[in-house]
Amino acid sequence: MRLWFLPPALPMPTLSPDLRKALFSLPVKEKDQLLARLVAQDAILVEQLTFRLLEGEEALEDRRNRLRQQVDDPVRGFHQTPNDLLHITRQLQQRLAYHAKVTGDTLGEIELTLRLLTNVLRHQPEATGRLHGPTQPLLQHLARRTQEVLKTIGKLHEDYRVEFAPAANELLPLLYASAAAPLARELGVAVSWE
Repeated sequence: MRLWFLPPALPMPTLSPDLRKALFSLPVKEKDQLLARLVAQDAILVEQLTFRLLEGEEALEDRRNRLRQQVDDPVRGFHQTPNDLLHITRQLQQRLAYHAKVTGDTLGEIELTLRLLTNVLRHQPEATGRLHGPTQPLLQHLARRTQEVLKTIGKLHEDYRVEFAPAANELLPLLYASAAAPLARELGVAVSWE
């Protein structure tokens, strides 16, 4: 059996003082072209700059609304297996994390994560009602994500914790009414949010 290992991450290259001085002395047009080529190589940076420089904070609510729609639609439909639902839930969670990385909208990520978990537990009783082999990965995911989002809320300023309390208190009874309850208890997830 052959084991594959990833090479250790290379440290970020630093510019020598001489190269840095030479770079800053380039003509503006040349610097601009160089900057544009470098930025284009990082997709996340391009998205961050698009949001920050072209869309602005006004576009944040539009982005949140599009994500709300994505969070609401797929989890309400019929799914062949609990594994299909788990796959969709993970994809949506990745979109929420990407949104936060691009926009810096941590509060939106929390709000939408609470909404996603609540929607899954409310609209998919067949997939979340019984703890057995096929449903266990989904239920573990729901319990862990609930634990993680509550931990994140707990680190926020008290005003934000109060703001998220209704959504958390909507989610937790659904979690404990589902077959994920023993997994949530095992993880130490609170029964209610104060």
